[in-house]
Amino acid sequence: MDFGFNQEEEAFRQEVREFIQKEYPPELRRQPRVTFAPSIHGLDDEDWKLMRTLSCKLGAKSWLSLGWPEKYGGQNSPFLQNIVYEEVLYNNCPGINHMGVTFLAPTLIQFGSEEQAKRHLPGIAKGEVYWCELLSEPDSGSDLASIKTQATEDGDYYIINGQKTWNSGAHLAEWGFILARTDPSLPRHRGLSYFLIDMKTPGITINPILDMLEEYEFCEVFFDEVRVPKEDLIGGKNRGWYVTMATLDFERVAHMYYPSVRGYLDRLIEYVKRSPQPLSPVLRNRLAELVAECEMARWLHYRAIWMMSKGNIPTYEVAIDKLYNSELAQRVAEFGTQVLGHYGGLLSGSKHAFLYGWPSYYYLDTVSYTIMAGTSEIDRNVIAQRGLGLPTE
Repeated sequence: MDFGFNQEEEAFRQEVREFIQKEYPPELRRQPRVTFAPSIHGLDDEDWKLMRTLSCKLGAKSWLSLGWPEKYGGQNSPFLQNIVYEEVLYNNCPGINHMGVTFLAPTLIQFGSEEQAKRHLPGIAKGEVYWCELLSEPDSGSDLASIKTQATEDGDYYIINGQKTWNSGAHLAEWGFILARTDPSLPRHRGLSYFLIDMKTPGITINPILDMLEEYEFCEVFFDEVRVPKEDLIGGKNRGWYVTMATLDFERVAHMYYPSVRGYLDRLIEYVKRSPQPLSPVLRNRLAELVAECEMARWLHYRAIWMMSKGNIPTYEVAIDKLYNSELAQRVAEFGTQVLGHYGGLLSGSKHAFLYGWPSYYYLDTVSYTIMAGTSEIDRNVIAQRGLGLPTE
C-alpha cells in the first residue's frame, strides 16, 4: 500500500483549497451548524441555498465523481476524490450530499443497470439532485432485516406501504433509496428488495423531527399506497439485502471525520494561543494524543479507499474506519468543552459563548456519530466476524 501523493495530486489539493477560499471565505463561516459539523440537513433557507450552490459548483468542476469509472465521467481515482472530501471537511465547507455522492452512486454503479446509471448518475455528478436514505424503521435499526415496510407487485409497479424513520434530509430530497419487504414467505434477509423512489410520488408523507440541537435534521416518512415503477428496482427482486450491505459499506467509508476533527483541533489551538490562560499540562498532553489519533484515523481511512481503488469492496476494513473515526470525533468534542470549562456548554445564542458556540454544538452533534451507519456495536461485530473469523455466538 503506497499512500504517498505525487506532485500532480498535491497541485490538485492546492487547487481545491483555493476554490474553497474563494467560494467559502472566512466571513461566511460563522454559523456552527455550517462550519463545525458535517451534518447539513438542519440548515435554514439561506444556508441551504449556499449548500446547493456550492454543490453545483463542485459538480461543475467534476469533483463529485472523481472516484467513478471513466465510462460514467469519472477518473477512477478514489484518492483524488478523497482529497476533495478532506479539504471540504477540514475547512467545514458545505456542498456534498453524501447520500447521493458516496452512498448511492457507487451502489448504482455496481448493482444498477446501464439505463439506471445513465438516468441518475449525471444529476448526482452535477450536484443538482439531492438524495436521502430510507432504511431504518421505528422497530428496525441495528436489526435491519426485521423491517416491515411492504412492497407488493402490481403490474408494472410495486406498491409500497409502511414507515421509515431517522431519515436525514428527507424533507429536502428529490429522490431516495428504500429497502422494503417483497416476499414475507422467505427468510427475512432474502425477501427484501432495494428501490429508488421519487420523493414527490403521491402517498409519501414526510414529518421532520426536531432534534436536541433544535434543528430538523431527521424525518419520519410514511408510505401509503406509493407506486414505484419496476424499472426503479435495483439488483433484482429479493436481492435487496446484498445491495443494502454494499450501500452501508460505502456509507461507512463516507464517515471520515478525521479532516473535520483536525480542523476543529487546529481552530481550538488558535483560540488557546490567543487566550491569556495557558492549557494545563494534562490538557496539553491530551491535545497531542488527539492530534496523533487524527493521523491514525487518516491512515485507517486510506487503507479502506486503497482497497476500493483496487476494485474491492472493503467490509471489516470500513467498519474499523468508521468505528475509529466516529469515536475519535466524540473524544475531541468532549475535549473542546473541557478546554473552555464552564463556557464550553454555551450555545451560539449566548453572548458569553466562545468561538460562536461551536464547541457545545459539536459535542451534542457527535452523540449520533456512533449510531448512524451502524452502531459501534454493529461495527465491532463486523470486525469480529468478517475480520477475525470469530463465531457469531
